Amino acid sequence: MSKHVIILLIIMVISAIVVDAFAQSQPFDSHIAIENPADLSKDEARKIYSDLKERMASLYAMSDLAEIRDYQSWEAFNDAPYISATHGQRYVNNYANVRAINYAILAEGEELPVGSVLAKDSITVTGDGRIFPGAMFGMEKLAEGASPQTADWRYFMVIPDGSIVGDTTGDNPDLMTYCHECHLAVEDRDFTFFVPEDYRIQK
Repeated sequence: MSKHVIILLIIMVISAIVVDAFAQSQPFDSHIAIENPADLSKDEARKIYSDLKERMASLYAMSDLAEIRDYQSWEAFNDAPYISATHGQRYVNNYANVRAINYAILAEGEELPVGSVLAKDSITVTGDGRIFPGAMFGMEKLAEGASPQTADWRYFMVIPDGSIVGDTTGDNPDLMTYCHECHLAVEDRDFTFFVPEDYRIQK
């Protein structure tokens, strides 16, 4: 066995251990919150995201999830990254694929089409100046009856090494339980939150 193969195997084992430890350490009812998030202006948040976004896309792509491939080419609905308390005080962005055609204009009781995917990437920015990519939070609308316990929504989270921490239709579904419990608050919008009004792109 070559030296390069041995090194690769060691890296894979270490990555698996880290991801498993991360998954087991998370509470099932929340995302780990940043204790001292920075208070950024829109311009500051845009600049940081602009510097990181290409790298973030490459890192999430390592998950091999076709559902979020090229997500940065989808329509974005916020004019700058905004801080989200429900996503651990990280700065997030809202993207939706072409199937989610009515995401921005959902009327009460209306639903998104099957195949709609919503992607929310994130960046961590602390008050003491630390900056790094955060997790990707995703939702996919499934066929009717595919997942009654989550109103036919699939929830998944990818950390910025391509590891899938949890997936309601795959590994570690319990780690995603909190997602749907949180989204019950917007049941009348087909369980989807939208961008805070001050950050919505004006059309």
